Amino acid sequence: MAVVGVLAAAAVAGIAPQTAQAGPGVRADRLAAGESGAALVRTDAGWVRGQVTREGRQFLGIPYARQPVGELRWTEPRPVEPWRGVREATEFGNRCVQTASWDPGYEQPTHTEDCLDLNVYVPEGRAGSGAAGGGEGKRPVMVWLHGGGLTAGAGADIVPDRFARTTGTVVVTVNYRLGALGFLAGPELDGEASDGVSGNYGLLDQQAALRWVRAHAGRFGGDPRRVTVAGESAGGRSVCTHLASPTGRGLFRSAVVESGAYDDCAGRERRRAAGDGAAFARKAGCPDPATAVACLRARPAKDLLAAQAGFDWGPVVGGSFLPVQPKVAFARGSAAGVPVLNGANTDEGTLFAFAQYDGRGRPLTAEQYPAALDRTYGAELGERVLRRYPLAGYATPTHALAATLGDEIFACSALRLGGSLARRGPVYAYEFADRTSPPFASLRKLGTDFAFGATHVNEVQYLFKHFGLETPLNAEQRVLARQMTRYWSSFIHSGVPRADGGPDAPDQRTRPGDVLALRTASAGGNAVVGTAHRAHHCDLWDAAARR
Repeated sequence: MAVVGVLAAAAVAGIAPQTAQAGPGVRADRLAAGESGAALVRTDAGWVRGQVTREGRQFLGIPYARQPVGELRWTEPRPVEPWRGVREATEFGNRCVQTASWDPGYEQPTHTEDCLDLNVYVPEGRAGSGAAGGGEGKRPVMVWLHGGGLTAGAGADIVPDRFARTTGTVVVTVNYRLGALGFLAGPELDGEASDGVSGNYGLLDQQAALRWVRAHAGRFGGDPRRVTVAGESAGGRSVCTHLASPTGRGLFRSAVVESGAYDDCAGRERRRAAGDGAAFARKAGCPDPATAVACLRARPAKDLLAAQAGFDWGPVVGGSFLPVQPKVAFARGSAAGVPVLNGANTDEGTLFAFAQYDGRGRPLTAEQYPAALDRTYGAELGERVLRRYPLAGYATPTHALAATLGDEIFACSALRLGGSLARRGPVYAYEFADRTSPPFASLRKLGTDFAFGATHVNEVQYLFKHFGLETPLNAEQRVLARQMTRYWSSFIHSGVPRADGGPDAPDQRTRPGDVLALRTASAGGNAVVGTAHRAHHCDLWDAAARR
């Protein structure tokens, strides 16, 4: 089953599998800035004034491109228009157009297209002199791309101020266009696109943000030569796309893909994307192909948002941005030759299976299980899956189905991606395996006792303030969180993920298929294991992916 179908099922249940959003009150640790100049920086477009917190400095809601409104809807990002005076950068900017969701602060839909902003978090003090080949006194930079299925989310999904301080990293989080407004394609729009291929506006926004970082990192104490692009879920898929994109060359020196290899990072073929665009235009009340784009540009965002459900919004293959499918670029060895940290979570599928069944008050039964597999995978593959995932091996039928979804969509695709990327440079594999981890905040809000384990999104809260909130970790989970932060920090600083007292993450060039299992001490602690491929039945799923 394509991941789009799983995401859609979760959305219908009101449980969109997206990285959660920062709600009100996430800046409760704000302190008064001592000297006004401590949080005053000049960008190419004008001065911005941020604020000083207990963790360092932060600058919120800085525009990195001209806002894509009016005639700029469905155009490539343009340079920011300069402003006069000092722009206050103490509040998050608008989220890009999206529906309401279950996440705190996202109870209402957003219809605002004025949203191409980013946030910069700067630790206090100066970096070490020329550390890891960087500039004098400059820190490495991490640019975070949020998840949300490319239809939801915002840079405010995480608050990485403590991560920035403890790792000595400048962290930038980014908004980018979503859904139909970020990924509409069609012949008329092809004629307006510089490379003749439309539909990649949201990812072009991300590259515009990376170019902004390259131009401005030094002004915030960062080293533009040491930029890591990172993301989770759809953000990780975006990173995967940028690795394959020739126009992304030179914008980053390393990359982190968290649960982002699903569908082998595939983009939409141009013909299919154009068909989706035509169907969307008809649904939005613009059926005439000759006037559809003008008609759609005249429609309010609210109407476009209502019409976008049911379509697969994602990158389009063809043209200079993404000439070939990412897996083809990886197989050819033509992807960016930068170090990559890539992985998934042990129980990715529990979130999605819960959304389809238990979350709707209709847990999957033993009698329904075979039919559910047939619907998901087709009769022939479903029969083989049933033999590999017998109910006797799982707590409930929902958990059995969850294991199939997580293995097919995330775990095995992550292992395949690692093998492909190893052809062009170092790639380090991990698996977040704390099966006792607390469900992320949106799930906790539901008050369910469903056992999610190490589900999709759960690792994010071990690295950052998810929703801007503290996660209720126990003592050994806090230790694991610190260890994970050290691995990520080491990778951002040096391109190699290491942590004192723990094993190095295995390089797939020399240890193919081995992964660094991230676990609490009572579960065995962090260890390099060679059983992931077998544990996730990847021989079955790899064969299915080749068909």
